[in-house]
Amino acid sequence: MNSFSYYQNELYAEKVPVKKIAQEVGTPFYLYSREQIEKNYFEYDNAFVQCPHLICYALKANSNLAIGKILACKGAGVDIVSGGELYRALKSGFSAKKIVYAGVGKTKEEIEFALRENILMFNIESLGELELIAGIAKKMNCCAPIAIRVNPGIDPHTHKYTTTGKQENKFGIPLKQIISVYERAGKLKNIEILGMHSHIGSQIVTLKPFLDTLKCLLNLINQLEKRGIKLRYLNLGGGLGIRYKDENPPTPTDLARGYLSLLKDRKYTLILEPGRYIVGNAGILVTKVLYLKNTEKKKFVITDAGMTELIRPVLYDAYHEIIPVIERKRKKIVADMVGPICESADYFAQNRLLPEVQLGEILAVMGAGAYGFSMSSTYNSRPHVAEVLVDGENWEIIRERESYADLIRGEVTTSRGEYPSGLRPSGRSLKVIT
Repeated sequence: MNSFSYYQNELYAEKVPVKKIAQEVGTPFYLYSREQIEKNYFEYDNAFVQCPHLICYALKANSNLAIGKILACKGAGVDIVSGGELYRALKSGFSAKKIVYAGVGKTKEEIEFALRENILMFNIESLGELELIAGIAKKMNCCAPIAIRVNPGIDPHTHKYTTTGKQENKFGIPLKQIISVYERAGKLKNIEILGMHSHIGSQIVTLKPFLDTLKCLLNLINQLEKRGIKLRYLNLGGGLGIRYKDENPPTPTDLARGYLSLLKDRKYTLILEPGRYIVGNAGILVTKVLYLKNTEKKKFVITDAGMTELIRPVLYDAYHEIIPVIERKRKKIVADMVGPICESADYFAQNRLLPEVQLGEILAVMGAGAYGFSMSSTYNSRPHVAEVLVDGENWEIIRERESYADLIRGEVTTSRGEYPSGLRPSGRSLKVIT
């Protein structure tokens, strides 16, 4: 994490001491480096400079408007999976003609929204979705641009919850059905076939699954071309892993070299959908030690951040390095680092060799820029934390910390207590809490 490093025994984000921000903002909070985000994006973009391509940032990794704006201004497209993400993408400044829309459960309203905005294309996940989009496009008197998402049945050898291209996964259309679905799409007047899509998973740390997927897609394309179906776009998804502990994942340059060796003289515009690679190591979660607790069997470091802020350790058994923001000689202890949530699953580390810390110390949970805030919750009625962006010597809050009042905004109470039947009387309005 080049943009987060120690200088004179103190952790800096670019040119700003992390402790200084913590003192002004309070903990916990997420902290991002603009420099690292841009560096990671251009590493991906430059790797594919030899062929026409579009880097579509996977917005689900981190959907903050300020981060989206940084990438939109650099020319990135965006990969979305919901109407809410479409709304965020547009508000961030992404061009609608650089938006690709995946997801197995697109609703009628979301499809209409995307068609009105004239996005680049839908990634079709089922025959039912294809028929629905065609029907909606007909009613709207427009043509829906599509790619069809292939489920190639390939194991990416990552966590089972982040696989998306195995036969048992819900995503995409199985190989045996692909040709018939393309043929059906070709008969629908309000459908324009633009490409083919596949995304097999996340945090993949070897090249082979990517290359095996491309070989599979090229075989399908050969079959389609024999049937007179020509494609312009080849969307190879995302999923390239980063280093959290001791992984040694390939680089975007390695990935591009492997893809181009298989594509040879084929003329497609490639679409790539990195998310974690762009923002994962560009963010940290900053937290404070609340208590040190020793029992007969365990030592606990209890912090003010928990699984509501970063659920990856319990959900994916994910490893995140944990370091103090002030570097000094310390003893090592075997301990659990846990949060304040009323769940035994609320932990950042278990039975790990950690630096001995003191009450009130500020710690950094590294590599937390992807799937950190975007998967956070208000469980236990804990307000969402602040997000901060550093840019050289400057920093700014890009999301305010929520208040208790924010937690109940939009909720309602009855005006006369509980109703005997459990039903709301007809015509009686409820009091909205503001």
